[in-house]
Amino acid sequence: MANADVTPDEAPKRRSKKPLIFGAVAALLLGGGAFYATYSGLLLGGGAKQDAEAADVEALPDIAFVPIDQMVLSLGAAAEGRYLRFTAQLEVPSVHAGDVTLLKPRILDVLNGYLRAVDPAELEDPAALVRLRAQMLRRIQIVTGEGRVRDLLVTEFVLN
Repeated sequence: MANADVTPDEAPKRRSKKPLIFGAVAALLLGGGAFYATYSGLLLGGGAKQDAEAADVEALPDIAFVPIDQMVLSLGAAAEGRYLRFTAQLEVPSVHAGDVTLLKPRILDVLNGYLRAVDPAELEDPAALVRLRAQMLRRIQIVTGEGRVRDLLVTEFVLN
């Protein structure tokens, strides 16, 4: 009966949750502000990073792209009337763009002969494009001469 002697004023008081809520909101706001200041470059010298990226963009190599005409190839009797539609671009140094353009008929001939000789089952393999691209690039580099073609960019490779 000792509890009967306790008056309502002496009962344990419940603490308010307002300071906890205000503290959590303040922490979120300060954390968000610090993240924004760091991410935008206001802190820790982010401006120098942006200047370096701008310098990298300006330092692009002097290249040109020579388009290869769209080729539509029949894949032979084994492919049952299926066709391959192929389009690409050649990445060349700008000084050699005219020479490579002049040799486009030879390039088309080499690509036509190679792609017709490839087994149609190999063309359906998703990983085959990497191998085919490397083989075609090597053949093009032999036709055009050393150092004239940097890369072959396949823009369309569709089996119908």
